[in-house]
Formats: sequence, C-alpha cells, structure tokens
Amino acid sequence: MTPILIIDDDIEFCAMLRDYLAAHGIQLSAEHDGTAGLAAVSAHTYEMILLDIMLPGIDGLEVLSRLKQISSLSVLLLSAQGSEANRILGLEEGADDYLAKPFNPRELVARIRAILRRSERGKAHAQASEPVSRNSGLALDFVSRKAFYRGNRLPLTDVEFTLLNVFLGSPGTVLDREDLVARVLQRPFNPLDRSLDMHISRLRRKLAVVEEFVDPIKTIRSAGYLFTVPTLSN
Repeated sequence: MTPILIIDDDIEFCAMLRDYLAAHGIQLSAEHDGTAGLAAVSAHTYEMILLDIMLPGIDGLEVLSRLKQISSLSVLLLSAQGSEANRILGLEEGADDYLAKPFNPRELVARIRAILRRSERGKAHAQASEPVSRNSGLALDFVSRKAFYRGNRLPLTDVEFTLLNVFLGSPGTVLDREDLVARVLQRPFNPLDRSLDMHISRLRRKLAVVEEFVDPIKTIRSAGYLFTVPTLSN
C-alpha cells in the first residue's frame, strides 16, 4: 500500500476517498486542518500529499508554502471549480498538479500514479549524479531529484526537475505542448489546461538567476518551446 496524506476539512469526502483509493493500492491518511497536516508530515512518512485549498484556519496556499520549507514531497492540489486564480497561485508556490472539485475518482488515481511514476523513474537511475549536458555546468541527481549548476543547487520542484531533464534531452529542438504534457505531466493534452505553461514560467524564473542562462526557454508561437543549452564560460 502506498501511503498518501490528504489535508481536507470535509471528513465524509476523505472517508469516501480512503475507501476508494484502498482498492487501488493506496493507503490514505487524513488530517482536516493545515496545522494538523503539517504536524503529520513531520511525524510520518508519505509518498505524496493531496491538499485542499479551502481549509479552516491556515488556508491551503499557506500550508503549501510551509510544506515546501520542510519537505520535498509532491503535492496535488484539490480546488473548487471556480477558483482558477488560486490554482495558478498554487502552481506558482510549487504544487506539482491540481484537480478541480468535483472530480472523477478515476482521474484522481491517474494523477496520483503519474506523479508517483515521475518519482519512481528518477529513483531507478543507476547514477546518483549525472552530467546531462557537455560544458553546460548542469548536473541532475536522479536519486534525490535535485538539479545543480556548477555545484550549486537549483531549487526545483519535481515537475520542474522533469521539465529540465526533458529539455536537456532535446536541446535546440522545438517541443510541442502536447508532447511535453504527455512526457512531463503524463496525461492527455487539454488546450485549456495552462498548468504546463505555469511550470515552464517558474522554471524560467529559477534559471534566470544563473548568469549564463540568457532566456534559455524560448516560446515558439504556434509550435511549442525550445531550450538552448548555455556553454560554460571559464
């Protein structure tokens, strides 16, 4: 059973999800406010977290911000259908994905498995630290899912790490959004879903702090994205 924590104040909803997910090999633990959820993350071991945005006391976005300070666990946001702005803020704070309520529980299982597959695929790499681009100064640690530039860590989320790895595998090649959604988010492409663009925007900002990275991710109109690997200067 895969241990996952849900932080959601709807007790009946959590109980129903617990029963449903158990049939899919997932052991769901539940906390019903942000303070208890943060305490549970510190005290127990989970594979990932399901986090509702609308929580009593500390809201979900504040919980997410605090989670990112104490844990590298992947976070799937659960949000009401009308809170698009909050979902965007959640992705900007480092959530790996979001799912609007109400949702089909089969879709939830698919999202959970996609996130867990990314993590497991990283753990399966034989080399703990592997240079991924000649003379670029970049290295990816596939065990810890951390990225480094000239030995300094880049604070990437799991999705951003996967994005960077995909881009580095196809430098100078235009990758369309449908391909990136399939390879990074591992779900069918939906032209109305802007979560990929939010993740790319965050990755751009984090790479921008590196002097040699001058706009490395370029948007190619009506085509996709192109990544240019910098050459390490002496």
